[in-house]
Amino acid sequence: MARNNKERTEATRLALIDAARRLFVQRGYAETATPDIVAAAGVTRGALYHHFEDKKALFRTVVEREAGRVAEEVERRAAPAGSPRAALTAGAGAYFDAMAVAGRTRLLLLEAPAVPGVEGAGLIDSDNVEGTLRQGLSDLLAGSRQEAFVAPLTALLSAAFDRAAIAIEAGEERAAYEAAIGALLDGLVRP
Repeated sequence: MARNNKERTEATRLALIDAARRLFVQRGYAETATPDIVAAAGVTRGALYHHFEDKKALFRTVVEREAGRVAEEVERRAAPAGSPRAALTAGAGAYFDAMAVAGRTRLLLLEAPAVPGVEGAGLIDSDNVEGTLRQGLSDLLAGSRQEAFVAPLTALLSAAFDRAAIAIEAGEERAAYEAAIGALLDGLVRP
């Protein structure tokens, strides 16, 4: 059965995103050239520029897709938890599992802050998994004196999660980071 134009257009777009992801993970953003991306995707250079303004826009799309997948995993696993603390710890485990996907730590935590910039990467994070963390902390701290600190605590814990993911990727023991997160959460709810 022949594909229609819409299906072909979407297939081309996805081929570019998938090829770019592979190359950005293997080589990094700076060392990946657009001719290499189009060759790996099996499309023309014109197709690249039909779908994306430039390499930076393609990279941003790759990062947004990866961040969205992390957020989906965290939300899926945190949602059925019985208490705010259980939801946050389930979300932490889901985050570490999602970040264990090959290349994801490099893309989201090492390359992204350098390409769209720290602010751009922060906005992508804020639109994805950080929102779930913020809601979880808000639920955990509801009615406590610490409730006023949800926004700065979200930023601090988000950075801590990212540093932990980098350390775990480098071979550190994940269980120690998960235990440390539990201790941090327990410390937040103490009077």
